[in-house]
Amino acid sequence: MRTFIMLSAALLLSACATPQERAARKQAEMSEMIAVYGPACERLGFAAQSDQWRNCIINLSTKDEVQRYGSYPAYGPGWGGRYWGGGFWGRGW
Repeated sequence: MRTFIMLSAALLLSACATPQERAARKQAEMSEMIAVYGPACERLGFAAQSDQWRNCIINLSTKDEVQRYGSYPAYGPGWGGRYWGGGFWGRGW
């Protein structure tokens, strides 16, 4: 329940943000990704500030997010009833 409240609050606050605030937030996220993954991509042989380097950063970031949060975060236990929650598919039929 607490997670739902926090997500609802975040959604409401993000809806109130101006386009400039959203752009600044995205720029900060991108700067953080560059700081974290940029050196690794350079060590992998990509020239800094090239398109391949940027793609490397995005790919490494996406890989970490999938490992951390899973590939389908919306499909949790109980979603879809017996077909997804261990009923039909979980029995190995």
